[in-house]
Amino acid sequence: MSAITESIPQLVAHRGNAYEFPENTLPALRSALELGITHVEFDVQLSADLVPVVMHDANLKRCAGLDRDALQMHWNELSEIPVGEAERFGDRYTDVCIPSLAQVVELLTNFPKATVFVELKRASLRKFGTEVMVHQVSEVLRPIASQVVLISFDLPVINYTKQNTRLAVGWVLSEYSILSAIKAEATLPNYLFCDEAKLPTDDSRLWRGPWQWAIYEVTDRARAAQLVTRGAHLIETMQVRRMLRELRSLRPVVPG
Repeated sequence: MSAITESIPQLVAHRGNAYEFPENTLPALRSALELGITHVEFDVQLSADLVPVVMHDANLKRCAGLDRDALQMHWNELSEIPVGEAERFGDRYTDVCIPSLAQVVELLTNFPKATVFVELKRASLRKFGTEVMVHQVSEVLRPIASQVVLISFDLPVINYTKQNTRLAVGWVLSEYSILSAIKAEATLPNYLFCDEAKLPTDDSRLWRGPWQWAIYEVTDRARAAQLVTRGAHLIETMQVRRMLRELRSLRPVVPG
């Protein structure tokens, strides 16, 4: 009799190990990598002096408790701002500050087998333009370019990156629709990202194509396994340690 095994997905650390550490910070990313995660995702904005910085929100309120626009601040000022997410962690991480993309690249050089998904945030794209942002970010990523996938919700960014760099690309879907499928077939990104909540509930197969699917906002092992049977290649989660533990505990089940 053959063993029947539950589908085991590969995990992407969403903003690093963001359940245990402040998101998009060096401790969060280092923790995920040291746990053995081979795919990490984080977000990039540009400072006023065009330094790529690793952060999700353009406003500092949520992570730093400071109601200011980071895109209007220079890197030397941003580098000293703690982003310890006091509402989640209290005063545990008051010494954790915004990292530059260059600092994250330095960390990643120690993990050459990791695949790195770098999301270009819309606020910075609107303020500084696609050409400027892709150039600034891709220059900093040059030392680890073979590990990098540049991702964005904006399809023109994906097309520009494909035409002007050698980086792999991933399109983050705003909606899972027939129109989006047509656009994906025309663009042919290396990866498609989609929020789990945006997928149809009928358990239909994900669109087939030359891309790999990454489904995010997943925290349940059974749901992750179900998504793999639908065609997902990667499962993105902030619950890195728990999901890893649960997946590693899976053993073949032999019917009696």
